[in-house]
Amino acid sequence: MDAADRAAVEALLGRPVRADFTVVVRDASGAPLVIQNAPLLEDDTPMPTRYWLVSVAARAAVGRLEARGGVAAAQRALDPAAIAAAHERYRQERDAALPAGHTGPVPGGGVGGTRQGVKCLHAHLAWYLAGGRDPVGRWVASQLPELEGPVAAIDLGTNSVRLLVLSADGTSLERQMTITRLGEGLGERGEIGAAALARTAAVLARYRDLAEGHGALRLRAAATAAVRDAANGQEVLEALGAALGTRPELLSGEEEGRLAYRGATGVLAAPGGVPWLVVDLGGGSTELIAGAPAGEPGPIAAAVSLPLGCVRVAEAFLSSDPPSPSELEAARRHVRAVLAAALAAEPALASPRPLLGVAGTVAALCALHLDRPPEEFAALHGTVLGLDDVRHLVAALAAEPLASRRARRSLEAARADVIVGGGIVLEELMVALGAKAVVHSSHDLLDGLAESLLVRPGEVR
Repeated sequence: MDAADRAAVEALLGRPVRADFTVVVRDASGAPLVIQNAPLLEDDTPMPTRYWLVSVAARAAVGRLEARGGVAAAQRALDPAAIAAAHERYRQERDAALPAGHTGPVPGGGVGGTRQGVKCLHAHLAWYLAGGRDPVGRWVASQLPELEGPVAAIDLGTNSVRLLVLSADGTSLERQMTITRLGEGLGERGEIGAAALARTAAVLARYRDLAEGHGALRLRAAATAAVRDAANGQEVLEALGAALGTRPELLSGEEEGRLAYRGATGVLAAPGGVPWLVVDLGGGSTELIAGAPAGEPGPIAAAVSLPLGCVRVAEAFLSSDPPSPSELEAARRHVRAVLAAALAAEPALASPRPLLGVAGTVAALCALHLDRPPEEFAALHGTVLGLDDVRHLVAALAAEPLASRRARRSLEAARADVIVGGGIVLEELMVALGAKAVVHSSHDLLDGLAESLLVRPGEVR
């Protein structure tokens, strides 16, 4: 046991500790939040509480919840069988930590020393924050918006589903991406298909387990273009909510752009103080967000959401393998027309600005340009792609059959059939804007979603 941690915990509790412990969760300042106790005190007295909430602020928040009838409310809200199973998992973990050969008294019960029902919300929250699979702890966390701790965000895109878990201080704990093609066939059918929905729901269930394994206090899941466009969008949200445990919100194109701008620009300063034009090139839509010059109110000067994305363009125009010259030209004409209308309607988007590109298509082109495997996502941050680089990549990819694109080591196989469509959108946008280069940010909408959940010092949520 670290002497400094012992002193800090004793100060938080206001009394000496009588058991060995380890700090397993810290708050944003690094102070102990949850400790893991040894199963026996120093005098071999059984210690039933394996995880202990030691933060004064957290204990006070849970105390207020209990005073409002939180114990009874949790009991009503949750399945008794799920609570009983959590007690048994807790007991097994604690008893496994008993010293080998121990023959004396042992701790009894599960969370909070009980075998069934809900007794102590503090103990349940402590275990959940430490990564325990505790439905009561998860429920407690959902009732305390003021509590500092890890948060999780999920971006339900047309092509991929992504997860980001941040610690209380904003450090990335988990970042994952899975291509599920939620928008597969959407342009033809007008609705999201059962197979795409099932693939996405399965990934959401896995992401929920990962978020809870980090003790995420809050989770924000957001759906974008595919669900906005689908005739069965509300039914899709219901089904995905059942898999995730919380119904995803449906972002407008403007809100999607604002969150993408927040996430992308928080880690990259624009050169020369000129605000960025962020290009969020997704599967079903592309958001263009122009930052406001210094001195103007708000961070955004203009934002639009365009019906252009790698999946949308590929499915609408590029049916041959490889795409025929006439298909490629038809795709380009369509992209040019949409861009021209958008730039005419929003002149702020056309004013000279450095270009910051986010999301899968830009990342994939950067990986191809640098010949880096796609799993080295973080290493692509800050990569600069010139217009000539983009032209060369798009021309080379468009000339290849799908099998050759899938065989490239620097391209995810599941993205091979839509990368040409996305590349055309980026190339034509750079031409329309007169941009000679685009800088890639690996931070985007997902980061904006996650950061919106963090509790900052002194902030009231």
